Amino acid sequence: MEVETRTLHLRFNLLNLLEGKKEYMKVKLENIIEGIEMQSDENQSYLNIDTGEIVCVSQMALTIAEDGEDYEHLSEWERDEVKLALDIVDNFGKFAAFPSQYDINEYDMMESFCYRVTDINMQNALLKSIRGKGAFRRFKDHINRLGITEKWYDYRDMKYKEIAKGFCETNGIDYSK
Repeated sequence: MEVETRTLHLRFNLLNLLEGKKEYMKVKLENIIEGIEMQSDENQSYLNIDTGEIVCVSQMALTIAEDGEDYEHLSEWERDEVKLALDIVDNFGKFAAFPSQYDINEYDMMESFCYRVTDINMQNALLKSIRGKGAFRRFKDHINRLGITEKWYDYRDMKYKEIAKGFCETNGIDYSK
């Protein structure tokens, strides 16, 4: 039965290719979330739309690729990274850039979570904790002290899942849970 299903699937793919249709693979939502969480000031993550592979490249490699700089003097792993960056730059339609950490804004997530806390004393303590310098550390300290760390991470995971679904829908990517 499995062989028949695989054969039918291959025939379907072949017919689609002959008709000029491109079949996109389904990507696991958890992989999309991981790609989004890998974003940083130093690295940019992308989804290869053709393969479903998540790739991460440094800003340095992207700059070298965009500027057309020579990279033969780099170490082998750095050259490989620049080649990947060149593929991204030259074939941008093949890659979908994940939202950056600035697009996601985890501070807004923390604030939104604070307003969802029904105990007014807890809510006020959390809101106070996210004001000013050191907000992330103070927030984490407060949720630990208040015993709501798991609730925070459940909420945060839900928000990341929403972002991942939005990313997939915006880019026309099929996903599975």
